[in-house]
Amino acid sequence: MPKLYRVGRYVIFFWANENNEPIHVHIAEKTPSKNATKIWITQGGGCIIANNMSRIPKDDLNELLEIIRGDCFNIIEEWKKFFDINDVIYYC
Repeated sequence: MPKLYRVGRYVIFFWANENNEPIHVHIAEKTPSKNATKIWITQGGGCIIANNMSRIPKDDLNELLEIIRGDCFNIIEEWKKFFDINDVIYYC
């Protein structure tokens, strides 16, 4: 599973088996886990919180969303490269 970023105590990453889903990232504290928060990436470069299973505090989550929004086009390129695809599926 590729780790994209480490932001403070959080790690932003993909799960390696999710290329048939719309593009998204997971966020967990310290290390990737199955109970990670899931964030959909929209076609316009926005973010939608699918769930906050890792219970990231609102202020931290807002900061992380800003980082994801600001780098969404690089995240999309990393998704394509990692899953070896040309086009991604978007949530909306």
